[in-house]
Amino acid sequence: MSSNSGIQIPSRLPLLCTHDGVLLPGSTMRISVDTARNMQLVKSRLLKGTSLKSTIIGVIPNTRDPEHDSDELPSLHSIGTAGLAVQVVGSNWPKPHYTLLITGLCRFRVTQLLRERPFPVAEVEQLDKLEQYTEGGQADGELGELSQRFYQAAVQLVGMLDMSVPVVAKLRRLLDSLPRETLPDVLASMIRTSNKEKLQVLDAVDLEERFKKALPLLTRQIEGLKLLQKTRKLRPDDDKRVLAIRKGGVFPGRQFSLDEEVEDEDGDDTAMLEKKVKAAAMPEAALRVCLKELKRLKKMPQSMPEYALTHNYLEMMVELPWSKSTTDCLDIRAARVLLDNDHYAMEKLKRRVLEYLAVRQLKSTLKGPILCFVGPPGVGKTSVGRSIARTLGREFHRIALGGVCDQSDIRGHRRTYVGSMPGRIINGLKTVGVNNPVFLLDEVDKLGKSLQGDPAAALLEVLDPEQNHSFTDHYLNVPFDLSQVLFIATANTAATIPPALLDRMEVLQVPGYTQEEKVEIAHRHLIPHQLEQHGLTPQQLQIPQDTTKDIISKYTREAGVRSLERKIGAICRAVAVKVAEGHKVSRAESPTEQHADQNTENKEEDSGIASPPEMPIVIDHIALKDILGPPVFEMEVSERLTLPGVAIGLAWTPMGGEIMFVEASRMEGDGQLTLTGQLGDVMKESAHLAISWLRSNAKTYLLANGSADPLEGTDIHLHFPAGAVTKDGPSAGVTIVTCLASLLSGRLVRSDVAMTGEITLRGLVLPVGGIKDKVLAAHRANLKRVIIPKRNEKDLEEIPAHVRADLDFVFASTLDEVLNAAFDGGFPAAVNHPQVVSKL
Repeated sequence: MSSNSGIQIPSRLPLLCTHDGVLLPGSTMRISVDTARNMQLVKSRLLKGTSLKSTIIGVIPNTRDPEHDSDELPSLHSIGTAGLAVQVVGSNWPKPHYTLLITGLCRFRVTQLLRERPFPVAEVEQLDKLEQYTEGGQADGELGELSQRFYQAAVQLVGMLDMSVPVVAKLRRLLDSLPRETLPDVLASMIRTSNKEKLQVLDAVDLEERFKKALPLLTRQIEGLKLLQKTRKLRPDDDKRVLAIRKGGVFPGRQFSLDEEVEDEDGDDTAMLEKKVKAAAMPEAALRVCLKELKRLKKMPQSMPEYALTHNYLEMMVELPWSKSTTDCLDIRAARVLLDNDHYAMEKLKRRVLEYLAVRQLKSTLKGPILCFVGPPGVGKTSVGRSIARTLGREFHRIALGGVCDQSDIRGHRRTYVGSMPGRIINGLKTVGVNNPVFLLDEVDKLGKSLQGDPAAALLEVLDPEQNHSFTDHYLNVPFDLSQVLFIATANTAATIPPALLDRMEVLQVPGYTQEEKVEIAHRHLIPHQLEQHGLTPQQLQIPQDTTKDIISKYTREAGVRSLERKIGAICRAVAVKVAEGHKVSRAESPTEQHADQNTENKEEDSGIASPPEMPIVIDHIALKDILGPPVFEMEVSERLTLPGVAIGLAWTPMGGEIMFVEASRMEGDGQLTLTGQLGDVMKESAHLAISWLRSNAKTYLLANGSADPLEGTDIHLHFPAGAVTKDGPSAGVTIVTCLASLLSGRLVRSDVAMTGEITLRGLVLPVGGIKDKVLAAHRANLKRVIIPKRNEKDLEEIPAHVRADLDFVFASTLDEVLNAAFDGGFPAAVNHPQVVSKL
């Protein structure tokens, strides 16, 4: 090797002072930099340098610990290693520092310290002159013998390792390709040696002395590895283990170092878990179970599958809010203002929340109520639950129960199953992080049932105030206190909720909105929200109240406001197109402005939106028809009551109240009754009751036409539109009687009358449910008179005053009163029969 091929380093080098390792020529080492001088060296030299020369620095080992560092530069070791900075990585955690990846090049001696600040710079003398050894290696027999012995020992060491490991195979190839003079430094950096021993190798400037210092270290590692191999022969069934690899090299004699590191990490993890368990403030029963599982975890090998299951269980236990809670906001006046701002109407729900706040002020240990909001879709049951949580200052969590058919979704899975996990209740508590949130159990009426159990039955324990203080999830298998949780369930109908579950909840009916309430809700909440969603402002779009009433009456027929919001969104989209086109036209500068205005007018005519081009765009009834199309719902009540045998009934559905037409026709036959319209058994029985009552009272009401039986030689056909909708219930009884009486007498029923009520064989009218929804449906249909059972008079208190003022209510206890109110001029009987007094 010629002198030109040797490693040449600059005569002046910046010095990096280290204390946690010794960098030897030919090895690569990661060095953490966090002291002021070293940080300044990295910033000024490595990060801002532009040449290869700027990446070469001097590494001085064995300086004092930086924790005791002072402004004075410590005494420098006389010999160091010139290194090439291969990589620089910066981090700010836990404190600002850099990590350098440095490859050693050669030794140097510090001849003179040129400066100390901001980082030390010294004049150095290169010590490794490799060409001298190469030229005189054959003449020096002792040095050649030392290098040969060292090479053979290195080959023996590598041969004792597992050649299937890529690092070991690479090291074996390096032994043949590297010059012999580099082997002491390379192998001393790989085998397990102390910093003091590496420092002795670094200080051995003479090559022969360097071989003498490194050879005993290599021999010691070989002997240690032989001893480990003898130990392994006692356990021949063990698989061959890979030797631990650290800092880019192989450590013979540390065969189980990787396992030991994992065990150390595992021990730290277990200790941290134990601290979390003790700091979680669990009840005594839960703490006892956790300590028992923790004791098992410490004795368990990490390779066992049960280790991960137990660890996950303990993690879940410490993350649960056993004693964490939020402080309730008990300001009733502020709560009332917040509820009124969020929701219009819903007085019963607001009053119940304020009552809870008032009692919480008087008694701090009050259990959380279990409420159930029952009402049609779109009336705000879910949103009012979120508003209640905000009013109380509590966390909110929604659990959708629609379609759930496995009890494990509520109670969780037992830990013996693969993939077991807690139920939705416990998972929700873990998510919110407190033990007194507001839980919304959405669509509780749509729970299913399957072979995996009945989730409605699993909810019995959750929603029982006498039991949920010790709710036991199958996964946790310890009681958890749910008594401070405010449960709010929502449902469209209470009919499909199991009676035992319904008995545990305080049911609050949420009826549909009146037209006036919908108008107010639209202008308070829906229109501003849709304007914001579509990027419009009130200065660009205005929807008058008359237009809103037209949307409600002609384009939507629902108890809630979801369809109304969709229609308002459609208007906003149409206006957004108009506004966007107006912006585009205003930005385009054209010399023929008048011609452009004419084109714009033609486009407006073609688009079908009859609205003025200037702002704001006001939506009138013409623009409404152009945007939404022709009206979907027409008030057809008077047109359908032009023939005898038609009456209007009132029905309740989960979507709210509806008006229902009952049609009857007669033809020659043998007295049969035909029923169509997807009727249930109860409604069919009501039709047979009506026929029987009319036949028994035919002479009284002059329906016989000279014969003893009005159905003699006549067939009756009763139809309930719409035919595709299933109908059932007893409340259509009075409507069927009125319809048949109109058919048999030939008189028209009043076109502005609707009715509801159950009948008996003696002609009594019994009370029915859903009165408020039915009355609101009649009000939406512009009917003027509503006939309801006498015993339902108390239900009118829930109906708004302006609705009661617009309707004429007739309270009937007998069918005679119903018929007199349903026909113009009454329905006189031939003789005055005594009134039957109900004894029910």
